[in-house]
Amino acid sequence: MNLQLAGRVALVAASTSGIGLAVARVLAEEGADVSICGRDAGRLAAAHEEVDACGPGRVRSQVVDLRDEDAAAGWVRRTAEELGGLHVLVTNSPGVPFGPVQDFEVAQYRQAVDDNLLPHVSLSLAAAPYLRQAGWGRIVMITSESVRQPHPGSGLSSVARLGVLGFAKGLVDAFGPAGVTVNVLAPGFHRTPILDVQYGDRVEERLAEVAAGLPLGRIGRAEDLGALVAFLASEQAGFVTGSVLVADGGNTRGIG
Repeated sequence: MNLQLAGRVALVAASTSGIGLAVARVLAEEGADVSICGRDAGRLAAAHEEVDACGPGRVRSQVVDLRDEDAAAGWVRRTAEELGGLHVLVTNSPGVPFGPVQDFEVAQYRQAVDDNLLPHVSLSLAAAPYLRQAGWGRIVMITSESVRQPHPGSGLSSVARLGVLGFAKGLVDAFGPAGVTVNVLAPGFHRTPILDVQYGDRVEERLAEVAAGLPLGRIGRAEDLGALVAFLASEQAGFVTGSVLVADGGNTRGIG
């Protein structure tokens, strides 16, 4: 299927590893021009080469701390200026520490909001004039399955990321007349480097236990998420907006 992304300009946040990098790779494979960012210059350079090898489009990269709203807005502005516009915005943020809700202080919740909610807000607001000017656009916000099914071990994520849903729903009406769709992607367990941090030496054992509890019997691949983002960014998904798409191998059993 031709997703008609060739020539579109896509900006993918937190894209030096894991899901963000997988998304950038798939969009590049589909022919889009892709702008990536990260906080570590070395990892960013490696990701730039990897994404650049995936497709014919242009790739630009910039060191950005997404917690700095001015830096985030500057990245959006420079991307639009250098690549000639902006059509696809994929907001993403690094993970937060694991643990139940009672294990954290108020200051840690405040930090989680700064890390996992506000980057979605600042990037979307900065991108707004460019998406409206293009008259066609896609915003995909990557969160976590915890926005649909809070997990006892993901207290900070469950609280901070819920705000993304309220913000996204508000943008649906604001952007609809300009031909811009807004959707939220809520992934479950996918094989990314953060799981190595979470589970340490027992990572393979723990992931096997998690997989055994999923209807599909396996952990997701980062590329699975990349493909979903590419579809939501496509011409074919033009009538899909305001949705929360859970991609968790069937782990969320609730209705609604």
